[in-house]
Amino acid sequence: MMPADPAETKGYLRLFYRGWRPTWLGRMWSQGFAVLSGLGLTPQTLVSLQVRDTRRGKLRSVVLVAVPINGALYIVSMLGTASQWVQDIGAAGGRAFIMRRRRQPVLITEIPQQDRAPILKAWSRIATSGRRHLPVPYDAPLAAFESIAADYPVFRIDPAEATGTPPGVSAGCRRRATDG
Repeated sequence: MMPADPAETKGYLRLFYRGWRPTWLGRMWSQGFAVLSGLGLTPQTLVSLQVRDTRRGKLRSVVLVAVPINGALYIVSMLGTASQWVQDIGAAGGRAFIMRRRRQPVLITEIPQQDRAPILKAWSRIATSGRRHLPVPYDAPLAAFESIAADYPVFRIDPAEATGTPPGVSAGCRRRATDG
């Protein structure tokens, strides 16, 4: 079990998160930023991730900080493995969309725990409010990030194959839609 979320202990973020989950206000705030990010009206580091919700089957959006490292983009679950989008990504086999002025099919790949620390450190330098959920400061040594890597999933965003079927669309549906 994870310890208490550091962001919930003081400041305005406690209005947005309780027990490692977003509050009603947090969900509304995230949805608003997901829309703005999808339209391209936020800084480049913010992306709107769309993934099929396992409970209702609808595409759900969440705004995330994407950090570029060596030509690849990475995202972090600041709320850990219990985050709904993390569970939905697992159920969708990593298939999702990134919205940034247009919808781009992507494949989200989880990074093994032993490789997460440098990405977590880089992410925490950029994600100024997200880093408040980490129990280590953004300028801590790499060893401190290694000690928390198991609790914070990290994912790489890769473009989906150009010939592949978009997430949530069966090959048969895609064929019928293009035949008409």
